[in-house]
Amino acid sequence: MGIFRPNPRPGTIAEPARAPAAIRGSVRGPDEVISVSELDRRLRLAVEEASARVWVEGEVSSLKRAPSGHVYFCLKDEAEDAIIECVMYRFDAMRARRFLNEGARLQLLGKATVWAPRGRLQFVVNQVRPAGRGALLEALEQLKERLAAEGLFAAERKRALPSEPHVIGVVTSGSGAAFHDIVSVAFRRGDVKIVLASALVQGEDAPKSLVRALDLIERYPGLDVVVLGRGGGSGEDLMAFNDERVVRRVARLRVPVVSAVGHEVDFSLTDLAADVRAATPSQAAELVVPESRARAAAWQRAHASLQRATLARILRWRAEIERARARLSDPRFTIAERQQELDELSSALRRHATDAIADRRAELELLTRRLYTRHPRAVLASARAQLGPLDVRLQHAARRRLNRCEARLADAATRLNGLSPLTILGRGYAIATRADGRAIRAADDVAVGDELTLRLGRGGLRTRVEGKES
Repeated sequence: MGIFRPNPRPGTIAEPARAPAAIRGSVRGPDEVISVSELDRRLRLAVEEASARVWVEGEVSSLKRAPSGHVYFCLKDEAEDAIIECVMYRFDAMRARRFLNEGARLQLLGKATVWAPRGRLQFVVNQVRPAGRGALLEALEQLKERLAAEGLFAAERKRALPSEPHVIGVVTSGSGAAFHDIVSVAFRRGDVKIVLASALVQGEDAPKSLVRALDLIERYPGLDVVVLGRGGGSGEDLMAFNDERVVRRVARLRVPVVSAVGHEVDFSLTDLAADVRAATPSQAAELVVPESRARAAAWQRAHASLQRATLARILRWRAEIERARARLSDPRFTIAERQQELDELSSALRRHATDAIADRRAELELLTRRLYTRHPRAVLASARAQLGPLDVRLQHAARRRLNRCEARLADAATRLNGLSPLTILGRGYAIATRADGRAIRAADDVAVGDELTLRLGRGGLRTRVEGKES
């Protein structure tokens, strides 16, 4: 791995192939023993001195954007099969986001260094620029300069958006997602009327189609503002919005124009000619359709309060920063290195988490198989198999118990029948009772002339006492 070569490619800068001064001036005796950290420091000083502020050209590969905002990639020279690992820290990568793409050929400004925790050579990038501009890009730049010289992009000709629009014109593809986003956001924020002038947004016929749509929408009665836009796309997809005819037509439209071409990182000449630029079609709808007046008033109060609080905090932070700056040269690189270490630890944590999840999944599968053996259906089937013989035994036992009870009942009925008064009456005896139903046990219990009832074995008799015997 390396950066410098004796025969650099055209347009690149290479240092002479000689030993750095830091190494030449640090020669020690043959018996000197140093620590690994000391060796890393010496190598770092030597490499940084030899590569300070150099432009290196190559092709981007293995691009990775970390959650911390840092960008890690490799820069390779395909002609000589050379490669070096690069890192661009967040505070620099934010400005170069649109250039850093897989396979892009770039020129990088920075310096090589040795990252001590891994003993790894890497190139810390500060600035990025394309390796070549091309005829199309050059023509676009010339058109931009010519239109700017005519004043089409001047700030003083920008018009403010209407505070309460009622009719909003939209020029975009009728089948694209941009129109759907605009309609959804606009109707959610207020009661407005949206008029669509459908047009092609890419291809050779797109500029003419866009100009016709702008001519048509401008004639709509009561029009307050126009949103011109489309979804994101490549540079070629957005070229229709860099066409001179479209840019001039946008500049002379009679109502304010909001340009919402592409995404936040995309930029076109139409954005410069429009009165307001929106990062996305959804943001264009938010800019055009305001919230209700109450919300606007509350926002104004909150905005004023936030401004005061922010200003006070900024002043306090500025004083703290000035005090810290007096003690530190530039803490960003120290923080960035720790963030780089954190990125590697995060990757290791993700790997460990993946392994742990795999182990838990294996345990879960084992428990699931064990659980299947105790499934309610299996348990019920086993219980039914055990219940069958028990049911037969229960029936036999119940039948035997019933037979014994029936025998005992028959015996008791026989003995009870022998003791029954009706049985005695059946032998020829009778029971005499008075009118009130009391049985007569002695002759003194009745008087002559009393009516008695005689209960026989079958039926009864009514009789009168004619006399008594002692």
